[in-house]
Amino acid sequence: MLSKTETTRVIPEAATESALRTVRIETDGLNALAEALSNGLAAPFAEAVSLLSGISGRVIVTGVGKSGHIGSKIAATFASTGTPANFVHPVEASHGDLGMITSNDAVLALSWSGESEELKGIVSYCRRFAIPLVALTSGKSSALARQADIVLALPRTAEACPHGLAPTTSTLQQLAMGDALAVALLEARGFTPDNFRTFHPGGRLGASLTKVREFMHVGEELPLVAMGTFLPEAVMTLSAKRFGCVCIVDDEEKLVGIITDGDLARHLDRNLAELKVEEVMTADPKTAHPDMLSGVATGLINDLNISALVVVDETKRPVGIVHFHDLLRIGAA
Repeated sequence: MLSKTETTRVIPEAATESALRTVRIETDGLNALAEALSNGLAAPFAEAVSLLSGISGRVIVTGVGKSGHIGSKIAATFASTGTPANFVHPVEASHGDLGMITSNDAVLALSWSGESEELKGIVSYCRRFAIPLVALTSGKSSALARQADIVLALPRTAEACPHGLAPTTSTLQQLAMGDALAVALLEARGFTPDNFRTFHPGGRLGASLTKVREFMHVGEELPLVAMGTFLPEAVMTLSAKRFGCVCIVDDEEKLVGIITDGDLARHLDRNLAELKVEEVMTADPKTAHPDMLSGVATGLINDLNISALVVVDETKRPVGIVHFHDLLRIGAA
């Protein structure tokens, strides 16, 4: 070990090569996992999803060391995607936290070797009270695997650590398998963006899951003029409403076009006072639906390089308008 007075000279090229080697080795590990899921791991994976989706209680995730850290993340992902879950540390479980596990629960135990001594208490508890046990391990014949109802056997591949000691590729496989379970359970439960927003109300993620109908401008705020309107009147509406655009509607009040500052600029070589809106407008503009997520609306505005989106109903009648500043205000942009 280096003393506090010693320094390490980092060679940039060597550091980059080390990073590339790590990513390549870990990619090989993920490819091996994908191959396993296409073959022998497919059936137990489907069984695990069926089991975990069918319990009335929670998925109790457990593991020790690096597997415990990964397990804690998996439990959090489960909980945020509609599968009630808790992480229970196996050592704490043996000192009273076993009371957190009920007969309605199922246990997902992580151990790369499958021989972690710390798991014995929670495994014995599962067997004693007939609590379903799913093992996530590379030890197909390990003590954990022999006790489990379902074994998700991970393929053994090289660790990215040059000494083959620090859990790197192995923990990445565990993490990927946890994500795969969470997504499969999400889909099996029919978990929707609305459900997701319930569990993620804060920050940009929560804002991006807000529906357009919740913050769009409506009623008298809409910049609307009818087909046949002369351009000066349309410009007055554009200026008064301050959205940088005016919506053109037909006799049935359906949106047929839009006029922006850019449209006006493109016709400055003509006598604007003599023109009607249909001679200047952009026909069939991109629109939003009231149930569109604000994150999608932000993407549209950015992709189209526009400042506002008209919101229409199923009949193409304008019911609202959303400006980029509204997306900034709610934190979605």
